[in-house]
Amino acid sequence: MGSVSTDVALIAKVSSDWSRMSPVLQEKVPPGRYLADVVVRPALPEHVPAVLKVAFEHDVPVTPRGAGTGNYGQATPFDGGILLDLRGLDSITVNPTGTVTAGAGARMTAMDKVARAAGRDIWIFPSTKSSTIGGFVGGGSAGTGTIEKGTTSDGYVVAATVAPMDGSGTMVTVRGEDLTPYIHTYGVTGILVDVEVRTDPARDWAAVYAAFPSYDELVAVHRTLLDLPQLPRLASADEPALVPTLPAPVALDPARYSLRVIAEASTVDELARRVHNGGGEVVAVLADYAETDRLSGMSYNHPVWFLQRAHPDRSWFHMETGGAPLWDHPDAVRAVYDGPVHLHLELFRHGPGAMVVAGYRGEEAVLAGIPELEALGIGVHSPHQWYVDRNVGLATETARRTDPKGLLNPGKLTSTPPVDTRVNIGVR
Repeated sequence: MGSVSTDVALIAKVSSDWSRMSPVLQEKVPPGRYLADVVVRPALPEHVPAVLKVAFEHDVPVTPRGAGTGNYGQATPFDGGILLDLRGLDSITVNPTGTVTAGAGARMTAMDKVARAAGRDIWIFPSTKSSTIGGFVGGGSAGTGTIEKGTTSDGYVVAATVAPMDGSGTMVTVRGEDLTPYIHTYGVTGILVDVEVRTDPARDWAAVYAAFPSYDELVAVHRTLLDLPQLPRLASADEPALVPTLPAPVALDPARYSLRVIAEASTVDELARRVHNGGGEVVAVLADYAETDRLSGMSYNHPVWFLQRAHPDRSWFHMETGGAPLWDHPDAVRAVYDGPVHLHLELFRHGPGAMVVAGYRGEEAVLAGIPELEALGIGVHSPHQWYVDRNVGLATETARRTDPKGLLNPGKLTSTPPVDTRVNIGVR
């Protein structure tokens, strides 16, 4: 069944993820509070159903884990039991149809390298490209490539091999609409063993850095990028307060608004023209493909982490949002929380998204802002929760069949706070 370990340090390490980014989760599910009893790392696909069969027979909870780069506590083993570390399943195959099939533990960086060598571009990457494909499909949603291709639920996944927790010790191949209850459901409906994802013919991409003197000028260009002849893979933007903490390979002016785009090479001149006509300046165009990865690493919630790291004396939180008011009425958005409030912008296929970043003044204040944002016409996803919040009914219905004892990633199908199990597991 691969490797089995009860090493104290290893258990502590793999029993938590990057949920510490959320001050709310830091209070509720801090590292070290909820620990697995044993770490099992399968080496072959067939090891997964074998582990689940034994766990089912003995009523042992199983929590799946990839690289641990998730931000919501999804990989936290609330009820102890087995932490199933899937990183040993890292095979990668480019299929004759152009799709890529990879073991759940394969890193997206490795998948990209193999696919690019075969002349293919994988549709979507998470902003943390070192994540595993199983973790991304099971717990992620959007990322680099989303502007054109949507989310992990929009045809990205062709098929998946899933191991249910029903005592059968089997695996099944799931395709088409039947994949829905296994995407972004944190493994509560079955363990992803391998995943097949779509690709396109590889293109030449460039990392473009631009700067603007004002938010309005930045937005005026940001919103036009949906009209480029070839949509960019990514278009991130930050207000000056966030700019100094970004690990960019070029000097960024901390007094100006930063726009960073992964643009298809043939559109770079047009992009530069729009920046110039909009009152901005192109700071750099980096054609090295590796630089697009670096730029991607400054997208989505990463600027929030960089801000937290640069200012450890202050607690910052963020709220994931989307909607045209982020472009059109930013002051109203900022006014929802006590200042200072900063916006990190992203571009989606239907408009802008943003991390609304503010100083943390308690969970009540964080949650009170959600209805206020919604009243402005802003869609909100809270990164301060650990439970499944998408296709919940379908996931619950599926889990009754695939996990009748409720042993897969317990506590993730409910918003009820987990029970503190430290008294049960003892001092490790």
